[in-house]
Amino acid sequence: MGKLDPAVADVRRAVRVGLADLAPGSQVVVACSGGADSLALAAAAVFEGRKAGWTVSGATVDHHLQKGSREVADHVVSQLLDLGCEPAVVLPVSVVADGYGPEAAARSARYEALEAHADRLDATVLMGHTLDDQAETVLLGLARGSGVRSLAGMANSRNRFRRPLLSVPRASTRRVCEVLELEAWHDPHNAERRYARARVRHNVLPVLERELGPGVAEALARTATLARRDADALDGLAFELFQRALGAAHDPVDPAHLLDVDTLSPAWPALRWRVIRLAAIAAGAPAGDLSAAHIAAVDQLLTHWRGQAALNLPGHVTATRRGRVLTFGVAG
Repeated sequence: MGKLDPAVADVRRAVRVGLADLAPGSQVVVACSGGADSLALAAAAVFEGRKAGWTVSGATVDHHLQKGSREVADHVVSQLLDLGCEPAVVLPVSVVADGYGPEAAARSARYEALEAHADRLDATVLMGHTLDDQAETVLLGLARGSGVRSLAGMANSRNRFRRPLLSVPRASTRRVCEVLELEAWHDPHNAERRYARARVRHNVLPVLERELGPGVAEALARTATLARRDADALDGLAFELFQRALGAAHDPVDPAHLLDVDTLSPAWPALRWRVIRLAAIAAGAPAGDLSAAHIAAVDQLLTHWRGQAALNLPGHVTATRRGRVLTFGVAG
């Protein structure tokens, strides 16, 4: 028996560690696009699943965004079956364009389909995002300027979804496909410069690596891990402050939308802003539509109160200060 290729060993180890809490008999679905990352993940999941006693199946999403997409999806299913993912299915979706662009719309449709499929099986879904994907996500978050949470990148685990390869570079998944003779599909969308992630992948990161030296992607992924720890801590403290501010305002008729000014005002801005965001979302504001400018304007009602009028927030939510109470309501 030949020596195990280091890349194959690394990917298998990442899956083994990332799914160490799954009991024998657990259902695992590998979400596979046919690209090198998810094919390498599927191969490792089947290998580790046989040892751990998991039932490993596969799923690929057909977004119907490209000519011949069904043929591509059927080929991916064939590859998954050959690897030992049984059953393997195509999940067709309709991508509805919205205000967040085609990438976000496709992502939303994809995750909804995968989550519904996992719910039917009571399964854990494995995604093939790598260290390089995490680095790209951090750079995109930095460009948006939307705070430490955006620098935290993608979570290793959230609800039914796991990303066991976030510590594995893309070069390793490509090497796995080479060693195992897996034919990876190259999504043409990944090369289209009209997409921000494609520009980061093909233009920005290579320049950073060239000008700053190798290891930039690893450093960005490490930043994501550290930022996530900080963001989780701040979110936890903010939720505690939110609960105290609700309790101090105490309105038995509508307790969820009233916050005590004296409880919030002395807090650190990082905590106040999170509490304002929590309250606005609880009142019905769409999380994706709340900007830093919205939060800053509401914060002025706490820290620089001069009798300002009610503020209009996304989702027809209003923020109003009355005396020592900050009220979030719906415009009638």
